[in-house]
Amino acid sequence: MKPSRHRLYIGGRWCEAAGTQHLDLVNPATGVRIARVPSADAEDARRAAQAARDAFAGWSLTPVAERVAALERIRAGLAARADEAAALISAQMGAPLAFAKVAQVGLALRNLEAAVEAAPTLCAEEAIGNTLVLREPIGVVAAITPWNFPLHQITAKLAPALVAGCTVVLKPSELTPLDAGLLAEVIDGVGLPPGVFNLVHGTGPVVGEALAADPEVDMVSFTGSTRAGLRVAQLAGASIKKLALELGGKSANVLLDDADLDTVVPIAVAQCFANAGQICAALSRLLVPHHLLEKVEALAAEAARGWCVGDPLDPRTQMGPLASHQQQQRVQASIRSGIDGGARLLCGGLGVAPDLPAGLQRGAYVRPTVFGRVHNQMQIAQEEIFGPVLAILGYGSDDEAVRLANDSPYGLSGGVWSADPVRAQGVARRLRTGHVVINGAPLNVRAPFGGCKRSGLGREYGRHGLEEFVQLKSLQGAVAA
Repeated sequence: MKPSRHRLYIGGRWCEAAGTQHLDLVNPATGVRIARVPSADAEDARRAAQAARDAFAGWSLTPVAERVAALERIRAGLAARADEAAALISAQMGAPLAFAKVAQVGLALRNLEAAVEAAPTLCAEEAIGNTLVLREPIGVVAAITPWNFPLHQITAKLAPALVAGCTVVLKPSELTPLDAGLLAEVIDGVGLPPGVFNLVHGTGPVVGEALAADPEVDMVSFTGSTRAGLRVAQLAGASIKKLALELGGKSANVLLDDADLDTVVPIAVAQCFANAGQICAALSRLLVPHHLLEKVEALAAEAARGWCVGDPLDPRTQMGPLASHQQQQRVQASIRSGIDGGARLLCGGLGVAPDLPAGLQRGAYVRPTVFGRVHNQMQIAQEEIFGPVLAILGYGSDDEAVRLANDSPYGLSGGVWSADPVRAQGVARRLRTGHVVINGAPLNVRAPFGGCKRSGLGREYGRHGLEEFVQLKSLQGAVAA
């Protein structure tokens, strides 16, 4: 463990935390402590916000080409340490190492590329009559990120913010601060002006709330639970900060009656189980025509039983532990509610995987679980579980499928499967959600991602994500250059 990862990074230098509290980081696969890092306090958050404010004037006036060049150096530095970053993420939150390399770190690198590609839009000035419309950086950004895709979510905020000319204070999840420390080492080596990037790790109620309320912060970009997002919005509202909130989801995967079940159902299970189900956009409700329920339930249970649960370092492992024992307890409680609520348990259930090696019995494991004959009013159909739990619901018509999919307080993602792409797209257009996956299409980090309803506001990724970090200025009477 490098000593710098035990410190904060404020104003271009590594420094000690003002307080005496620490964060004990535990490997969720083994229950063994892997590191102890300082937990920042409100004073540390204030210092970081002030450092970002002091650096903003200079960085905002730095030519876009120079900001892009800095981001390209950050990407190259992170790419050179990709294996190290993947190992840290796996040790902190339990993702299988192979998945961490491809998805966790791979997405982070793609976010940096996408921000670079989107940068030219910043230079576009628009003439409207006698008015010139400019795009200017929003200011100091507090980026508060989660533990499920820690490095990916950091770069999804950091990359567009820096390219836009904003300065940043990063508060990573208290479960996963080490990969943020590695990124800070890369940024320190790149030589950004002091204060352009700052890192303070600590808890949400202390550091996150201090940043959300700090008058020096102009914008909060937050990814996490809806409950925590509401608190951030309340605190930020007192000073009318710009908000970008990517919150929870309970997304429906609509399987239409012409879909190839043998091909589609195993993929639909994977769309729920990837990253042990710890994905805000997980497609955790599978909507199936009533006359196909029996076959789909059998196929889904068979696919779920085939998932290899085990040591994240084993290349055969498809699903590691959940990120913490607290998360394990929450998911177990949701499984219990499904059983008690009358849903049909098709596979999995309470307890950990029975065939885990002795060394992993203390890990935060959950059995891949599928429930059939679920009603949309059940808790497991309405509440975000954030674990490998799939709920299968029946419907009678396409209209009913759309109604069930939209009968949710969330609106983050969705999916549609059909042999007819035009039909699939027609259903997708009717889903009240910010993102729909048609026939298993891969994630495109150059297209906007975000939700509606209780899933948040604002968008991430690519040009649209970059626009969140700028504000418009009208120069009335100006002459276009």
